[in-house]
Amino acid sequence: MEPTALHFDNFMSFTVGIIVYFAGMELNRRVGILRKYSIPEAVTGGIIASLATLLVFNVTNIELSFQLDIRDILLVYFFTAIGLNARLSDLLSGGKPLLILLVLTLGYIGVQNVVGVVAAQSMDLPPAMGVITGSASLIGGHGTAIAWAPDIAEKYGVSNALELGVASATLGLVLASLLGGPIAKYLLNRYNLSGDSQTELTIGTPYETEAYEQMTHVNFMLVMLVIHLAIILGYILNESLTAAGLKLPLFVSCLLVAIAMSNLQPLLFKKLPWPAHTKALAILSDFSLSLFIAMSLMGMQLWSLSDLAGPLLVILLLQAIAAVLFILFIFFPMMGANYMAAVLSAGFAGFSLGATPTAIANMTAVTKSHGPAPTAFIILPLVGAFFVDITNAFWIQFFLDL
Repeated sequence: MEPTALHFDNFMSFTVGIIVYFAGMELNRRVGILRKYSIPEAVTGGIIASLATLLVFNVTNIELSFQLDIRDILLVYFFTAIGLNARLSDLLSGGKPLLILLVLTLGYIGVQNVVGVVAAQSMDLPPAMGVITGSASLIGGHGTAIAWAPDIAEKYGVSNALELGVASATLGLVLASLLGGPIAKYLLNRYNLSGDSQTELTIGTPYETEAYEQMTHVNFMLVMLVIHLAIILGYILNESLTAAGLKLPLFVSCLLVAIAMSNLQPLLFKKLPWPAHTKALAILSDFSLSLFIAMSLMGMQLWSLSDLAGPLLVILLLQAIAAVLFILFIFFPMMGANYMAAVLSAGFAGFSLGATPTAIANMTAVTKSHGPAPTAFIILPLVGAFFVDITNAFWIQFFLDL
């Protein structure tokens, strides 16, 4: 019997996403272990919502789906807000950490494929299955998995490559969301690290303060205006780069434009009101990221993974173990074994198993409790956006050719 489809349009999906976030916030408030290990409220709510849709499907055979166009707009809002908060001094201080993060990330793509291929071969499965459930779907995410799946299915004997890739990316997103906070908590306690509690956050708002009291409609409208101007210019830049043969996600172009605007403003328009490092911008960025994560997770159709469960879960468990060991014994020490390294460790867990927004959500949850780490929020998106996709393509082809 074919399932009955129930589709939520953009407006209803947006509304449900807000409800899901509040559900996660309430659950985090009531369950101390979630707060203790910096599990983002949006992750808690999103996972509960995806399990609820799975229950609905199993009990009633109704397939719930959500239109997520607004979710993608929220991602652009968030990274534009990051760019507006980026000081040139932060970018300069990120030079050495940026290089180290880049080298570690590009090297770990190879590690991820080794783990996947060895795991697949040990279960007498095609080695290419280890690639599609390795960097193609984890560091690469849904987009890379979908792009490579037809080629892997046709040439390398993995007929269900598309389903495997999407399933791996989906479950990787869950693992990424759940591992980042506990890893950071362990490192902070193990090495007695803490952030600067006297410095204001530039990403998100702290749990202990009520920032909403400082908001007015005027400063919020200023934030919206500047962000929209940056997005317009970012879109123009993105179209120009695409025409020149360099294809980047729109949020990357908007991030770069926002960085340029914020650092040129003091030189060219000193008296112009600017929203960088304001409560209004912090709240908007927090809202955009939280709702993006909530909508992403609530939209997972977990019932589609049942046929792939066995081998896929084994491979992903090994990938999660490899990621944790790599972060604790290689990544954290090489990034400096300091507070920023602990924050980046939470981000790398989110990034290596999930996606850049998951990494940012993990880092935001940690810094809201323990203090800011502004450089981390600059260098990780740059590595994820500029270098990983290109290098990942070479790694994927290299392992497939083996």
